[in-house]
Amino acid sequence: MRAIYVETLIGVPLEHVWRATQDPGAHRRWDARFGRIDPVPGSTPARFRYATTVAPGVSIGGWGVQVGERERPDGTRTSALRFGSDDPRSLIAAGSGYWRYVPGPAGVRFLTGYTYTPRWGPVGRLVDLAFRPLFGWATAWSFDRLRLWVEHDVPPERARRNAVREVAVRLLGVLAVGLLAGPAGRAPAAVAILAASLVAAVLPPHPHTPAARRCRRRPPDRLAARPPALLETL
Repeated sequence: MRAIYVETLIGVPLEHVWRATQDPGAHRRWDARFGRIDPVPGSTPARFRYATTVAPGVSIGGWGVQVGERERPDGTRTSALRFGSDDPRSLIAAGSGYWRYVPGPAGVRFLTGYTYTPRWGPVGRLVDLAFRPLFGWATAWSFDRLRLWVEHDVPPERARRNAVREVAVRLLGVLAVGLLAGPAGRAPAAVAILAASLVAAVLPPHPHTPAARRCRRRPPDRLAARPPALLETL
């Protein structure tokens, strides 16, 4: 099973990115993978419970344990995590991952790598063929929403509304093309709708609309892809 990797460059000081990602209240605002993140008071290392809404009225809970390494000689920071869910409805049984913060002249390279073990046996592995790419896309989309927040002061809630509005406009455009092309005949209409759909898909998003395509999805080097030693302490 291929690990999920996502990286973005955020043009702000490292402390800004650290606060927005390490504070549970801020984290759940920009990360579409979580609906709630509740720290366990007094736990060492830091533990938390999370909940994710997977369908209207359906929420799946899980747990996590995290260690944040604040100082390294090269100026980078790392946060390692183990997570999982005891809910039999959750595809994810257990997993591990990391966040790495690499400051540079253009800003902070904020990157993650993680993987997990699916449950439900062979059926779960089959479902995961579709779920894992979707989970990776959600991670990248969330990373870009974080970047818009800390770099351009676009609140995550506004960024989500921007995304919904932009998808609606593109769908309406495709629908309008279909309606206009309808009288010309079935085949030309189908071709026109296909062309409009392709244009809608490749058009760049608005600068204040989060987009997964802006993030790197493959590690550029071995260091970025290598899990930190912190994971061995959890």
